[in-house]
This record gives sequence, structure tokens and C-alpha cells, in this order.
Amino acid sequence: MSAAPLPSVTSRFRRNDFDVTNTVRVSSADAVRTAVTDLFKAQWPDSSAERIARTFETLDALFAGRLAGFHGIDTVYHDRQHTLDVALAAARLLVGYERSVAPEQRLGGDRALMGLITAAFHDAGYVRATGDSEPNGAHYTSSHVSRSAKLVTRFLPAVGMQDWAPVAASIVHYTGYEVPLASIQAPDPRDHRVGHLIGTADLIAQMADRCYLEKCRDRLYPEFVLAGVAMGRSQEGYVNTRYGSGLDLLRKTPAFVETMRRDRLDSAFGQAYRYLEVLFEGRNPYMETIDQHMAFLSKVLRSGNFGLLRRNPPVFTRDPDPLPDVRRLVLSRIKDVWSDA
Repeated sequence: MSAAPLPSVTSRFRRNDFDVTNTVRVSSADAVRTAVTDLFKAQWPDSSAERIARTFETLDALFAGRLAGFHGIDTVYHDRQHTLDVALAAARLLVGYERSVAPEQRLGGDRALMGLITAAFHDAGYVRATGDSEPNGAHYTSSHVSRSAKLVTRFLPAVGMQDWAPVAASIVHYTGYEVPLASIQAPDPRDHRVGHLIGTADLIAQMADRCYLEKCRDRLYPEFVLAGVAMGRSQEGYVNTRYGSGLDLLRKTPAFVETMRRDRLDSAFGQAYRYLEVLFEGRNPYMETIDQHMAFLSKVLRSGNFGLLRRNPPVFTRDPDPLPDVRRLVLSRIKDVWSDA
């Protein structure tokens, strides 16, 4: 079954917390669960709607701080909307792949569901446990995928999929940088293909977010400061600055996107994004939107008119207004770096 015809991805009517087709509210766990369940049931009629529902219920509770032992999500770029957007993109890619390949290459319903669950939990490691001492989940940027692997390993037995836990804990690293891609281990080539699909979903969903450019400037930069990625001190005590501000990060975003497309999307992941085309009558709304973002950013950078980036989308964390606290932590971190230099 084909998806409905796409509205123009240039449409100014796309809502800030909706997917690239402007049909699914990706800030809502219920809306994404419904869309994902429909996709899976159409492709794999025996898929367990109960397992899918349990995945999104648990994820929603984890991010909201309702799950015992966890604070809830407090990272302002890697928030609930990002994770749900990735889960929806992963479901589309998994189904698109299944419809595009020869029978012997197909994933089957259980492997695909494992992939969906892995995608849903790929950033769960940003959530602080109640015993953690760090003030914000962004401090776990360099280790969050390994933390996510532990959480997905813990969740899969709860839905009767414990045999898939080792595979999920391994292939979730296709969404991160802690383990070299060539070193990721899995028992079946199809498991690696699932990893390519969820790694692709992670990249294209965030870069196709309607407010990607504003979020890089206003939300990813603060996470990078708290993580020690934006600036830090050398062994000699000098301050090393990778990103001097949100605008500096934005200036470097075209190079990042180009590198991710060349090295990951096109090369390591084998252009897995093309499996979306079977769902959208030969079009690819994610890649089209990314290209439009980069064209617009080029215009902004050439003109120097950063006022063109004026969207102020909502943040979906456990706190309905997390930005003041995050800004306070960022200023404190910057002062600490310079005072210790």
C-alpha cells in the first residue's frame, strides 16, 4: 500500500512538530505509534500491535520521568520529538526495504520489530538515572549510545524478545560514534542492514526537521557546550574552541551535512534512504527537505542575515520550559572552562 501523495515539502504550512509529510505529529507518542502500527501491520500482518504499543508507552514514560529510576529527558535538541521522528522514519525505511528486495534478503517481522525498538531507544541513554550526578543528560553525549544499548537490552525481554537483545545492543551503534562502524558485530548480514536503516533514520529525520537550522543554533550548541564538545582545555591548560557560538556551529553545518551524506548515508549505509521511494511514488521527502534546508542556509550565510532563521519551536522534555535552566548551565560551563585555563 502506497502512502498518500505528498504535499509540497516547501509548504510554509508544515507544522513545527510534524513529520516531513505534515501528516504525523512527531511530538506525540500516540500519533507515531498509530502511524508505525499501520505501516507494520500492512507489511507484516502478524506483527504484534501490543509490542509496538508497549514500546511507545515505555518510551513516553521514560522521557516524561514517569518510569521508576529515571529523571526524564532534559536534552533540548535530543528531545522526545527527535526520538519519535526517528522511530517513524525507521519504520518507513524498514517497510520500504522489505518491499524493495528479493525474498532471501527480507528481514521478516521479528527482525524488523527489533529494528524499530532499537531506533526508538537509540537516544534513551541521554536520560539520567536518579542516581546520576550530572545536572543534564547532554553530559552523556560521548557515551549515550552505550547507555542506550543497556536500556534496549533491558526492555526487549519485557516484550518477549530477549533473544534479539545482543543484536540490538550492537547495531544501535550505527546511530553513534562510540564504536567504529566497521567494528560493529552482528550474526547475520540482515542485522547489519537493519543497523544501516536505523542509522539512516537518525540522520535524515533530524536534518529534515522543519526547524533543523534553528535547533542547531539554539539547542544543539548548548548540548555541545555541556558535553565538552564545543570547548575544552588542552593538557597544557589552553582553551580549545571547536564551536564558538550557536552561529559558529551553524556556519559549520553545511560541511557536517556533506560529510554525513558522503561517508555515512551514501557510503557506509549504502544509500539506504532510497528505500523510502517505494512508499512515496519515487520521491524522497526527507532528502528533498534536507536539500532545501541546505540551500536556504547557504542563502543565510551568504547574506549574513541570520534574522531569516526566526522559528522558535516548542521543546519536548520532562520540563515544559527547560531552556532557562539549560542556558544557566551553559553559562556556568563556559565560565568554568575559561576560569580554569
